[in-house]
Amino acid sequence: MKSLKLLGLSAIVAITALTGCKPKGTETAVSGDAAQKVYVAPGKYDEFYNFVSGGFNGQVNVYGLPSGRLLKVLPVFSVNPENGYGYSEETKPMLETSHGFIPWDDQHHLSLSQTNAEVDGRWLFANANNTPRVARIDLKTFKTVEILELPNSAGNHSSPFLTENTEYVVAGTRFAVPTDDANGDVPIDSFKENFKGVLSFIGIDQQTGGMDLSFQIEAPGINFDLSHAGKKKSGDWFFFSCYNSEKANTLLEVNASQNDKDFIMAVNWKKAAELVKAGKGRKVTTEYAHNKWDESTHSATSTMKKEVVVLSVEDMKDAMFMIPCPKSPHGCDVDPTGEYIIGSGKLAALIPVFSFDKMIKAIADKNFAGEYDGVQVIKYEAALHGEVQKPGLGPLHTEFDGKGNAYTSMFVSSEVVKWNIKDLKVLDRQPTFYSVGHLMIPGGDSGKPFGKYLVAYNKITKDRYLPTGPELAQSAQLYDISGDKMKLLLDYPTFGEPHYAQALPGDMLSKNQVKFFKIADNKHPYVTKGEAESKVVREGNKVHVYMTSIRSHFAPDNIEGIRVGDEVYFHVTNLEQDWDVPHGFAIKGNENAELLIMPGETCTLKWVPKKPGMYPMYCTDFCSALHQEMQGYVRVSPAGSNTPLIYSLNNKKDNAQGPVKEGETK
Repeated sequence: MKSLKLLGLSAIVAITALTGCKPKGTETAVSGDAAQKVYVAPGKYDEFYNFVSGGFNGQVNVYGLPSGRLLKVLPVFSVNPENGYGYSEETKPMLETSHGFIPWDDQHHLSLSQTNAEVDGRWLFANANNTPRVARIDLKTFKTVEILELPNSAGNHSSPFLTENTEYVVAGTRFAVPTDDANGDVPIDSFKENFKGVLSFIGIDQQTGGMDLSFQIEAPGINFDLSHAGKKKSGDWFFFSCYNSEKANTLLEVNASQNDKDFIMAVNWKKAAELVKAGKGRKVTTEYAHNKWDESTHSATSTMKKEVVVLSVEDMKDAMFMIPCPKSPHGCDVDPTGEYIIGSGKLAALIPVFSFDKMIKAIADKNFAGEYDGVQVIKYEAALHGEVQKPGLGPLHTEFDGKGNAYTSMFVSSEVVKWNIKDLKVLDRQPTFYSVGHLMIPGGDSGKPFGKYLVAYNKITKDRYLPTGPELAQSAQLYDISGDKMKLLLDYPTFGEPHYAQALPGDMLSKNQVKFFKIADNKHPYVTKGEAESKVVREGNKVHVYMTSIRSHFAPDNIEGIRVGDEVYFHVTNLEQDWDVPHGFAIKGNENAELLIMPGETCTLKWVPKKPGMYPMYCTDFCSALHQEMQGYVRVSPAGSNTPLIYSLNNKKDNAQGPVKEGETK
């Protein structure tokens, strides 16, 4: 441990550089039948959906496994020109926060909803690391349907991990900060006195999936990293990795590596919920946005919440404990039985495995080593099941195959190590290319892993793909773990920077997707349910275009009488009802994006013309053999002009209008 304590940044860089050279034995890393194992024939489907963090782009990426093919990018926390998410009037509220409209975030971790500790295919939860938020994606529609901002928090990295029946989604703050009801305008060097780490517990409605910030816990001002809920016997508990027990606020690479150990924090979430129900905790006045998508109106709303209940360390005296862990732990993982808690100290040369039963006994026996900011610290040996010796350098994250084995990523030595959970013996190791971070086994963090594949998400690629400038493609690598030895099957690139991922069988989702969208169910306030209802209405300088799209034309497709400076709202309703016939809409010179209108849906594009002229509009998404013919024109006249407001389809003059009074149509 002393030698690792002196391990500085330069040493880590040097070791990482060395791992860029191909490790010994890699010439046999890919077996001869690898291509056959990942080949998905034309017309055939992948076995698994793989949901992967979008990293810098703020979205969620969907891949097929074992092919590694990118299927879709799901817009979550960032605007998306491909389909107008964050640009259309209906979706703009999804990106509102207490700081205003935020069109970007850094998306790191994902969690699939669970029932009885098994993935159930209902929802996917995603975190926003930068401006703290948690999103819920409906897996029937693959749409982001809810985003909840987290107050009292900064750096929402330790999320969105959930309890075994999706009672709560839990988030721990990475950056300790003063709470929202405290005066944040304090000297930074008052860190130890004024800064706190807050844990958020988001209650989930079991029928609708609706989220609500049930309560928070004000913990000591340390950094929370990864966390996981217990399972089965430990299902009432949540476990968080914590670093910076030194409470450093500058040069953390040195000052947050002084202590020989940091902590795993164990929190009894059921007791915490009971305390809140009994009236414990203080009500903190704050502001945080709660954004919801309504599938019937095809619109989102943003509501600003004003209060949250916060429990203190004193409230949690018998429900929150610390377990010492080798310094700077990153991962914190719980095996499928719920008995073993694995902490990964990334500056350690071993992996500590803690026993839930021993932890409970230590609490009952008051086998403590003291306190940390009022939280009882359990003696290391009292909770320890054992240590995996010499597994590799830089252990980070652990996943499970459901057969009694664990797989841990080794960032510095660039490898995945397989070991037995009970006897702690290393069984296998395979190199990665390079500097692996997160791992993913389908269902690997649940009580019932599927255990066929493992994907390693690497931070560095070097020589794996054609170079694309200084920012190289990041790497994912697929391993077959069905046998005693891991076999590398496939490399495929991912969006940078890849973090955590989740996967489940394809048939769990594909059979439940909506295939027909009834126009009659569309309750959008500006819906146009047929071409006969299409019209253009002027209200002062606002013009509302009630438009339809169907293969292969818009109605209306010619509009005159728009003036420079008008706010024009194109409310486009897609009259198609089969699930695979979206339509697009765009107009020349628009400062927003296009629209991509799903079957039966209404979407709104706001357009403010800046100069007179003729403006083509067209369908951007291929819809039929006559897709190119799906177009029209808007004539824009100077501000103040008296050009008649005229709209038509196929030059039918019954839609023609002369000059009209504001708010009227003819």
